[in-house]
Amino acid sequence: MKRILLLVSILIMYSCAAKKFNEKWLKKEAPASFKARFETTKGNFEIEAKREWSPNGVDRLYQLIKNDYYEDIAIFRVVPNFVAQFGLHNDTLINKAWQSRKIIDEPVVQKNDSMTISFARGGVNSRSNQIFINLKENHRLDKLAYSGVTGFPVIAKVISGQENILEFYDGYGDKLGRKQDSINKFGNKFLREKFPKVDYITKAYILKK
Repeated sequence: MKRILLLVSILIMYSCAAKKFNEKWLKKEAPASFKARFETTKGNFEIEAKREWSPNGVDRLYQLIKNDYYEDIAIFRVVPNFVAQFGLHNDTLINKAWQSRKIIDEPVVQKNDSMTISFARGGVNSRSNQIFINLKENHRLDKLAYSGVTGFPVIAKVISGQENILEFYDGYGDKLGRKQDSINKFGNKFLREKFPKVDYITKAYILKK
């Protein structure tokens, strides 16, 4: 009986995962350029992505936005005068699905200027679902070498709403950057209970030309 219940639980889990993530989404190529709007708890901002800057990275950003990934996404790491980072999903199944599909590395071709956007990474082919907005000119990130990779390829730039980005709560600094295991495990419930001032992305979508 226990084996049957376990099998049923596994089947239900995979059924739910299939509804929340589909491997075919990763085959969708982004346009040469596109614009998108992010709605947040501090107001909207808009971005423009250019595929020539990082084809693999821009494809992933496009796939995430097109498949409604950015709903109730915590902007959990806001380091004053450095970066605002987000991308961990509140739903564990969704988060793990995207996080496990790594993006192949690419060279940096566009500078990490103020208000440009790059994927976070911690080693070879480790980009996945976390991105950051440069809050200042961070050109040192163009050539920063560590763990077998060099730099952070830019995938997009903010074209409006910069003032709203600068309003993201930054009082926790880099503290939540070191608590990603807890965020991964407990989701936004952990953040709302322990770090109630964190801002969130409520929705993101591609803008029609």
